[in-house]
Amino acid sequence: MKRRTIVVEGPLAFRMRRIAAARNGEVGVQIFTLPMLAARLAGGFNRAAVSQDLEPAIQQALGMGGFADLESIRGLPGMTRSVALTLRKIWQVDLPLDEWAATSARVRDIALIERRVRSMLPAGVLTPRDLRDAAMARVYHAEAALGAVDLDRVQDVPPVWRALLASLSEKIDLCWRNPGSTDLGWFPGSLAADQALDVPPPRPISCADPQAEAVESLRWIRELIASGRARPEEIAICATATEAWDEQMLVLATDAGLPVHFSHGVPALGTRDGQACAALADVLLNGLSQDRIRTLFGHAAGRSRALSELQTTWAQGLRPAAALFRLDQWNQALDRADTLRTDGFDPRPIMVPVLEFLAGGPAVARQAGEMLLGASALSLWTEALRRAPAEALDFSLRELRVPDGRDPGACVVWCPVSHLAGAVRPWVRMLGLTTRSWPRRAAGDPLLPDHIVPRARLDPTTVTENDRKAFYVISANASGGCVLSRSRRNAQGGLLAASPLAPDAEVAVLKRTRIPQHAFSESDRLRARPVEAGEAPHLAAATQCWRNWRRPEVTMHDGRVRADHPVIRRAIDQVQSATSLRLMLRDPLAFVWRYALGWHSVPHDIQPLVLDARTYGQLVHEILKRAVDALELSHHGYARATVQEIEAALAEAVASTGESWPLDRSVPPRMLWQHILEAAAQLALKALTLDETLPDTRSWTELAFGRDNDDGALDNVPWPPSASVVIPGTNIRVRGSIDRLDINAVGNAVRVSDYKTGAVPRRADQSVLSGGAELQRVIYALTARQLIPDNPRVVARLVFLVDESPRTFRLQDVDLAIGEIAAHVTAACAVLLQGIALPGPDARELWNDFRLALPAAAGFFQVKQAAVSRAFGDFSRVWSCR
Repeated sequence: MKRRTIVVEGPLAFRMRRIAAARNGEVGVQIFTLPMLAARLAGGFNRAAVSQDLEPAIQQALGMGGFADLESIRGLPGMTRSVALTLRKIWQVDLPLDEWAATSARVRDIALIERRVRSMLPAGVLTPRDLRDAAMARVYHAEAALGAVDLDRVQDVPPVWRALLASLSEKIDLCWRNPGSTDLGWFPGSLAADQALDVPPPRPISCADPQAEAVESLRWIRELIASGRARPEEIAICATATEAWDEQMLVLATDAGLPVHFSHGVPALGTRDGQACAALADVLLNGLSQDRIRTLFGHAAGRSRALSELQTTWAQGLRPAAALFRLDQWNQALDRADTLRTDGFDPRPIMVPVLEFLAGGPAVARQAGEMLLGASALSLWTEALRRAPAEALDFSLRELRVPDGRDPGACVVWCPVSHLAGAVRPWVRMLGLTTRSWPRRAAGDPLLPDHIVPRARLDPTTVTENDRKAFYVISANASGGCVLSRSRRNAQGGLLAASPLAPDAEVAVLKRTRIPQHAFSESDRLRARPVEAGEAPHLAAATQCWRNWRRPEVTMHDGRVRADHPVIRRAIDQVQSATSLRLMLRDPLAFVWRYALGWHSVPHDIQPLVLDARTYGQLVHEILKRAVDALELSHHGYARATVQEIEAALAEAVASTGESWPLDRSVPPRMLWQHILEAAAQLALKALTLDETLPDTRSWTELAFGRDNDDGALDNVPWPPSASVVIPGTNIRVRGSIDRLDINAVGNAVRVSDYKTGAVPRRADQSVLSGGAELQRVIYALTARQLIPDNPRVVARLVFLVDESPRTFRLQDVDLAIGEIAAHVTAACAVLLQGIALPGPDARELWNDFRLALPAAAGFFQVKQAAVSRAFGDFSRVWSCR
């Protein structure tokens, strides 16, 4: 058997040439790249150093210090990668650093780093120059080890390998087939070229943006394969840099089921292991939070040794709205959740050590990966940490690539032009043919700029020249056809100009809305065939909904449902609150969504800087409740408490609220949270010292009624929390908590107060129900009237606390207000049971949690206003009542 060696360039050419050798039954053929050829000749376990070898050695070399010019920047992020790039250039052009060291302190520093790196590399791992020298020392074994050597479609041979090829030419036959370089005077072997192909002229096209280019590329692939004009392995799509299209290609090709091979690898973050790494990086870089920990444990549980025994129900008992940004909050929340668990599992022994470790942040990144990631995810994590410091994990993870597991010999290939130039295909589509990409602009070296080492010496073949050569090589071999595609605008909307490499020919403009002859996926086919798409039930329903939203009449997509719907009736029969009654009166559609269908807004764990108005009001009420409850449990009660005792009780209430609230919801950072608590305490103090209460008066705050049980009830409350309250003339039961209730010593006079932390509205003194928006005061009065015996005189008032002096507004006629709310609630129930669950005035408010579920069209409410008013009829008068 006669041995023969073929040298190729790039990963795609390497795999395709091996596939070709297998298909042709070639025996004795070795497929190498130039570094692999040198390693084969050098023998033993010698091999060329790769990034995994170089970058740790460079980090150690930089850490040793002692530099004349680089000392001040040696610790900067990205320094390791910059040094690695510079050293590769130096080795490729075989630049003698010792000779250049006298010219600059910067070069002397680079030479020092090179010496340190060479001494730190593992045994058998050599720099290109050392590997070349080792191979040249054993060139007498070339005939036995290599046989005849053919360079197949190698675009250029770096100077470092030219001396080795010159030595080989003296021992064996050396041939360069289809060279891409014009600088061939140094080559000592023979030259050969394939017969020139009859290539059709390239076809330039213009697309809207990069995403449209990806869509049109997949349509082109489907057309070639479906028509039988080309097999998948004969088709290629390329770009000078693939990043702008990678995500679209991955998602769209997967959806289409097309066999597309990414020769440069798919983004690691598009894989499950990559997402596990991203979840861990999110926790380490951004801190603890419930959402981040849930995501991380969802990826790591069952795959890591630290969480191998953690059950999937570990989060039972935790409040989903609690952000839990600090370790102490996690400890408290887990302790409280343990009292609520029903499965008997205690996750604290497993979780607490992990949470304590994760709280260490980026400093423990390496150990955290070993603790929480599986084997394959850990390899990605280690590679990301090798490329950049832990503080830059979000950037290094985005750059990671993993093999897609596809065979390029049976797939369409998507690759950079540098890969395709060494493994040309007859059908080619080039993307991004704009002035920014074809060709790319050459940039100077970051550490050895032109004034230190001339660019022509350090980088004799620039990226601009390589792009030009690759363009001509690829297009000259596209015997089936070549499509030159460009975007009219970039992803940000900026205009783009055509590349100077594009031929001066008529450009076919492909609009985004065009109907293609060949669709690349089912969704693309349905978009191209509106009649067929209309027959799909889900698309027909969506289309009908879109049209109904624009019709000036009430439709089923606006909230019209069948009369006496059992789901709506069940929602009405539930115990109502002031919030649910407000929705029933002012936004029936939202009432159905929230209480009939059970829709909720998604809680966010983003740490706010301030509390919204509603949450701030709840905070003030919580502090009031805790303070008054504490005073009532004292030996003489709230009514006899001094200002000093009230302030002391408020201080305790603020402290306990400050600890418990973060366990239930997201709160601002610690300093801002403390400031908000202090401001809320000031409002609470105003509320508690507003009136001079008679000594025998009893007072309660947050006094519950209509609850399902009596848990946590005090012994001296005027009624149990489960006491039932029914709106007169209806079957509607209500529940809630009265902000403050005062009863005189005789028990024949009651005062209920509704505390407000917002601004005083206009005509507050004339307000009764405020169009259905102000219900608490009337509900409090109704509760006192029903639950306190002997029909006491009831005074109901609003108390606005934000001004320097709190302002109170008394309800003039309690009985009239109770009658009005009963009439309006009866009308609302009748409207809902008739199937008229339409949006009301609150649907237009910015604070509406359900705005996302409403049509996004700006004119929706204007189109529907007249029809909605007719449908509501007399019920709409509630919105204009005082």
